[in-house]
Amino acid sequence: MVAPHLLQRPLGPRHSPGRPDPTAPGHSPPVLPLCASVSLLGGLTFGYELAVISGALLPLQLDFGLSCLEQEFLVGSLLLGALLASLVGGFLIDCYGRKQAILGSNLVLLAGSLTLGLAGSLAWLVLGRAVVGFAISLSSMACCIYVSELVGPRQRGVLVSLYEAGITVGILLSYALNYALAGTPWGWRHMFGWATAPAVLQSLSLLFLPAGTDETATHKDLIPLQGGEAPKLGPGRPRYSFLDLFRARDNMRGRTTVGLGLVLFQQLTGQPNVLCYASTIFSSVGFHGGSSAVLASVGLGAVKVAATLTAMGLVDRAGRRALLLAGCALMALSVSGIGLVSFAVPMDSGPSCLAVPNATGQTGLPGDSGLLQDSSLPPIPRTNEDQREPILSTAKKTKPHPRSGDPSAPPRLALSSALPGPPLPARGHALLRWTALLCLMVFVSAFSFGFGPVTWLVLSEIYPVEIRGRAFAFCNSFNWAANLFISLSFLDLIGTIGLSWTFLLYGLTAVLGLGFIYLFVPETKGQSLAEIDQQFQKRRFTLSFGHRQNSTGIPYSRIEISAAS
Repeated sequence: MVAPHLLQRPLGPRHSPGRPDPTAPGHSPPVLPLCASVSLLGGLTFGYELAVISGALLPLQLDFGLSCLEQEFLVGSLLLGALLASLVGGFLIDCYGRKQAILGSNLVLLAGSLTLGLAGSLAWLVLGRAVVGFAISLSSMACCIYVSELVGPRQRGVLVSLYEAGITVGILLSYALNYALAGTPWGWRHMFGWATAPAVLQSLSLLFLPAGTDETATHKDLIPLQGGEAPKLGPGRPRYSFLDLFRARDNMRGRTTVGLGLVLFQQLTGQPNVLCYASTIFSSVGFHGGSSAVLASVGLGAVKVAATLTAMGLVDRAGRRALLLAGCALMALSVSGIGLVSFAVPMDSGPSCLAVPNATGQTGLPGDSGLLQDSSLPPIPRTNEDQREPILSTAKKTKPHPRSGDPSAPPRLALSSALPGPPLPARGHALLRWTALLCLMVFVSAFSFGFGPVTWLVLSEIYPVEIRGRAFAFCNSFNWAANLFISLSFLDLIGTIGLSWTFLLYGLTAVLGLGFIYLFVPETKGQSLAEIDQQFQKRRFTLSFGHRQNSTGIPYSRIEISAAS
């Protein structure tokens, strides 16, 4: 007789005699399109809020006369709210449910956006950004978990990865709106206000979906049609405390090892800091002035979208483990390549905050918006897209340094050069600089189809439903903390070992991450959440030195459910 705890999914459609047949056309809500909209719109809101500060910072400085320190505090306030959400959000998700957590976060985001739109002082701006940071961090965790639980194994990878694609699209959308609203009086208020649009649309989509796992179990006529899963209910359902994440029970310690390892290596490979040099690399190959900034933001954004879409198409075919291994290997090679090239072709040494005191001029042409001239984007909170990887600016202060020919130039956070402008590439160095540009493109692409989307997909799969929210939030808190550490140590690291060795150190870290993925991260492609949970309970993580992985890279065997006795 098959153990009852293995029969976690109904073997066929079930419905009450007095109710309409759910298999009949018109009775099943469009679950997949609705889940796709929730994932995409959630990511779009996240990406937009992260990047909108890049265009709003300049007019905010003009209106409020912000110093470099105040600009950094305003940029970093979103991180403070996100950190708070990562600490308490897991308990909210597990206690009130995934759907309620998303709806609640949207209400909080509306309040934060209203605060920003009506703000009349720096204090209100900081409060609004912190509230928005709390909202998008909570929503990002709840969205990934919610979508992964509503759909089946064949669609889970695509739909959860769609969140990552939404983040990149949201960033590009914020750049476009920043550019369009740059010359508008009080345009920054509109920039902050437009973030509410995708949040409202996402809330409308949620109204037609089940509330969560418990309600999913009561909608057995809905979820099995999409290949979804109904978790077991009743008094026999296991209970987990937060401390169980560090215990051997059901191999929770092994799961936590996988989750923390992925989020830490995602950050320690230096992806956000490498992107700080995007504009410098573009300028070095001959794209000067505003064109280098546009290419660094929009061009790399387009590359990230294309790579994320590629990941969506491969994640349920090639598998999570394969994408992580391939992406991490390419990141190691490409960032090391940038480091080696920088030995021969010196680049700028780090970000700085260029400021002119008491700048009160009006905003100029749209070209003075968030698509910065002569430099890259200000150190906004950047994502992994996913995600979910903000950066608190660590810019060093410099003396007032107005732009040439513009004595009233406003302060800005940017990558600066000691020289007025990069020289045209010498013939002997042109090939090396184009090689650096190619390595940058490869690095961005590798992150966007590897660590970017797959980390959060794996985190939404490996934990039991009863503790999934708290476990996801716990790992997410380390993600934000590691990002903060990498950001704060960046300039000191460059000053100690130099830019080239810093990039090479990131390459070495990516090699270590490659080994971690090979030894510890399982393949979850094509398995239901119940099957993944059962496999983790049966196995204990051991180092696989000397043990050859099978051809599919799946270290676990699939559970066969049979009705035979």
